[in-house]
Amino acid sequence: MQPVRKAVIPVAGLGTRFLPATKAVPKEMLTVVDRPVVQHVVDEALAAGIEHFVFVTGRNKGPIEDHFDMAYELEATLRERGKTAEYEALMADLPAAGATSFTRQQAPLGLGHAVWCARDIVGNEPFAVILPDMLSRGCMTQMLAAYKRHGGNIIAVEEVPEDETHKYGIVAVDEAFRDDEAGRTYRITGMVEKPPKGEAPSNLIISGRYILQPGIFDLLADQGPGAGNEIQLTDAMKRLAERQDFFAMRYDGRTFDTGSKLGYLVANLAYGLEDETLGPQLRAEIKSLLAG
Repeated sequence: MQPVRKAVIPVAGLGTRFLPATKAVPKEMLTVVDRPVVQHVVDEALAAGIEHFVFVTGRNKGPIEDHFDMAYELEATLRERGKTAEYEALMADLPAAGATSFTRQQAPLGLGHAVWCARDIVGNEPFAVILPDMLSRGCMTQMLAAYKRHGGNIIAVEEVPEDETHKYGIVAVDEAFRDDEAGRTYRITGMVEKPPKGEAPSNLIISGRYILQPGIFDLLADQGPGAGNEIQLTDAMKRLAERQDFFAMRYDGRTFDTGSKLGYLVANLAYGLEDETLGPQLRAEIKSLLAG
C-alpha cells in the first residue's frame, strides 16, 4: 500500500459570500483568531504526516503563495527589534524547501476540475484533498489511520439534520460493514451531490476531507458538468467506486464551515475559547454581550 504524502488544496474560489471583504483578500487568508484559514488546514495535514502541498490557485491569489514564502524585510525587522517570539513563530510556519507547489485553475469549473489541475504534480500515487473552507482538528490523522487499515478511497463524513442535507454531498453506507477497531468506518454504497430536499440517502455529509487513488484523474479528464453546471468531484468518485473500494470515516470531532458567515464566526469563537491567553477573557466578553 502506497503512503499518502501529498495533499491537494483548492484555493481558486472567488469567496463571493464574504464580499466586500474578499474583493482584494483571498477568502482563504481570512483569519481564525491569528492564523489564516489556509494555515489551519496545513497545520492539520502536517500533524497527520502530509509532506507536500499542492495549491490549486486562481487570479488574485498571490497572497497565499506569499504567505508560505520568506518575508525578508519583515523577518529582518523582527530580529532587529528583538521580537524573538514573533520571528520564531514565522520560521516555524515556513514550509520546507520544495514542500509546496502552486498550479492555476484558469476558470471556475468546479471542485472536480480543480483537483484534475493537480494531476501532473500528484502523479501516480494516492493523495489527500483538503477543502480550506472546512476547519477541523485531527480529521486527517483519523483518516490516514483508516486508510492504513482499509486502503482504497476514504471520505470523511459527519451527521447533519435531515433538513440540511440538500446543501451538501451525501453518502449512503452499508451499516453491515463497520470498522471493528474504531467503529467509525463504513463501506460506501452510493454518493449524491446536493440532493433535493427529502431525497437524501442518509444524513452523512461529505465534510471536506478525502483520500483518493490516482485513478480519479483519468475519470475527471472526461467528466461532464453536474450539479451547478460544474465538474463535480462527487460524480467522478461515483464512477471510481464502480471499480475500487470507497469508505466513509465518521470524523470524531467537529468541522467548522468557514465558507459561511455563521460558520466563520463560530470557528473564531471556538478556537478563541481554546486559546490559553484569550479564552478566559473571551468567555467573559461573551457573557457580557449576552447579558445585554
